[in-house]
Amino acid sequence: MDFQSFFATRASRMKASEIRELLKLLEQPGIISFAGGIPDPALFPSAGFADGYQAALSTETAGTALQYSVSEGYRPLREWIADQMQKLGVPCTLDNILITSGSQQALDYLGKLMLSPNDTALINWPTYLGALGAFNAYEPRYDQISVNGNRSAADYAAAAEAAGGRVKFAYLSADFANPTGETVDRRGRENLLALAQDLNCAIIEDAAYQSLRYDGEAIPPILALEAAQTGDINACRTIYCGSFSKTLSPGLRIGWVCAAAPVISQMVLIKQAGDLHCSTINQMALTHVAETQFEAHVAKLHAAYSARRDAMLDALDEVMPDGVSWTKPEGGMFVWMTLPGHMDGAALLEQALKTAKVAFVPGRAFFADGSGGNTLRLSFSCADEETIREGIRRLGEVIRAAL
Repeated sequence: MDFQSFFATRASRMKASEIRELLKLLEQPGIISFAGGIPDPALFPSAGFADGYQAALSTETAGTALQYSVSEGYRPLREWIADQMQKLGVPCTLDNILITSGSQQALDYLGKLMLSPNDTALINWPTYLGALGAFNAYEPRYDQISVNGNRSAADYAAAAEAAGGRVKFAYLSADFANPTGETVDRRGRENLLALAQDLNCAIIEDAAYQSLRYDGEAIPPILALEAAQTGDINACRTIYCGSFSKTLSPGLRIGWVCAAAPVISQMVLIKQAGDLHCSTINQMALTHVAETQFEAHVAKLHAAYSARRDAMLDALDEVMPDGVSWTKPEGGMFVWMTLPGHMDGAALLEQALKTAKVAFVPGRAFFADGSGGNTLRLSFSCADEETIREGIRRLGEVIRAAL
């Protein structure tokens, strides 16, 4: 492939630019936006961070806060994360924790570590748009995960070999996924572990929303289930990617990876070549907030977001016409809507903005193969209940008119 064709192909596969243009609508007055998959800034623990930065810049610690640090991350923060992972059933030590610039950096590093052109990444249809952006740079082939046992490991392996590579990993968000809000049950997680074992591939568990469960019974992370099977995290193939972006602050860009020590060692080398380490002062301030108010703050988020989710689901029940369906998430930030097959989410968005001043994300961008035109993502995280009800009422009118 020549130089121009290489970049033309890369560009044709990237859909993030479409989403960036859409998110600019958040700045327009009068728009009721269900588009941005972001936390509500009114809920940030700002006072806690102010205290954390002040403490970091005190005479005793300012030299540490403003200095270079180790690539693995600030030790007290890694200790806090290791303790949290142990509470989730993952027996880990500091050697199993790496701090990253958000979980997005972790996805990029894992793509760089494992993917070669034409290798296969197993993903959901649809999947997190940022994961596609991270993995696309390494030119993989995508195949659809089946956690219900409908496809055999031999089938996946044969398809990957025919494409000129092999299956390197399965990527998914098991809890309240972006964009669907759906959760993989325990049986599905166990099936995925068995499939990965047969394929001898990794599992990337994107746990960005794991702390945001509002109701229903918590399910152990895939890494916890595997650690219970192996008895040793260093014998596990699952790589857990966590994040503080949806709970404490996205602007600090602090996430983490919990995995077998050999995987962490390889990722540390990549980070040393990339950005050396995450901001030390940001890690110190975040550690202060995590240690002093994480559980109380997450409880506050549960109360706010669950009320907004309920308002959206109730409004959808009231106003949506027959032939329209949607998910009913137990947590997270998203509801996924499926329209009748002949409708197009992008065309609906254009009409909704023009006549109702309502924004959402058309679903096609979340599909690796460009399908899903009759789907859309609604986020309930950044609007109050009254605004959500009004926005869904307007959207219902636009859908009825389109039908």
